[in-house]
Amino acid sequence: MKIVIIEDEIKAAKSLAALIAKLRPDATLVAQLQSIESAVEFLTQNAQPDLIFMDVQLSDGMCFDIFKAVKIQCPVVFCTAFGEYAMDAIKANGIDYLLKPFSKEQLEEAFEKVDNFKNFFQQNQQPDLDGLLKKMGLDEGKKSFLVFKSNKYTTVQTDAIAFIYIKNESTTIVTFQGQEYNLTQTMDQVQAMLSVKQFFRLNRQYLVNFSAVKEVEHYFDRKLFVKLTVPTPDKLLIGKEKTSGFLNWLETR
Repeated sequence: MKIVIIEDEIKAAKSLAALIAKLRPDATLVAQLQSIESAVEFLTQNAQPDLIFMDVQLSDGMCFDIFKAVKIQCPVVFCTAFGEYAMDAIKANGIDYLLKPFSKEQLEEAFEKVDNFKNFFQQNQQPDLDGLLKKMGLDEGKKSFLVFKSNKYTTVQTDAIAFIYIKNESTTIVTFQGQEYNLTQTMDQVQAMLSVKQFFRLNRQYLVNFSAVKEVEHYFDRKLFVKLTVPTPDKLLIGKEKTSGFLNWLETR
């Protein structure tokens, strides 16, 4: 298997290459690239690899610009610290979406998905793409959460959640009716369970439901101020590095 890594953080690229060498010793790392420009140049001048590991945000822009310049036909595993680009990744040959920092086990699962993907198309000339996406774990996300409050267990439907935030170091659900429930999972774990079409991670502390977004205003230093249909304990601000991703999430539905 020939592999290309497109990652602008040298330390992260070296760490990924070392993990790949342990999990797939027979694989050949043919290139480590750090920018859109170098990736386009390499992919247009060389035969395409069997697999690409690609960061979303590169030194000279968003990785999706690579797909506009080059027709990539091999599977791509996206590695990023941002969860909101998963749907864009799926459209761009994405076979898995790893949130940094990811583990050796998660990388192994990504390789298994690549293997299953290849076997699937070798055995099926007219595959069921919806079924394949579900097998790959790219379905619409968790539908409900089991919560415990006042000595009782109950379920909260995902559609009823306005936002999720960190309160006193605990992950807390807030419904459209203003009810609050604590979860045992971390915010990162909850984010990975939810549909990226429905929920957006505004910052480290807040995940919001699309249906709860009332309006968005420009703020100082190219930030965005997000107002929800329900009150929040804090002012919801998005840093300039995530504004384009958030606006794209609002628009592409």
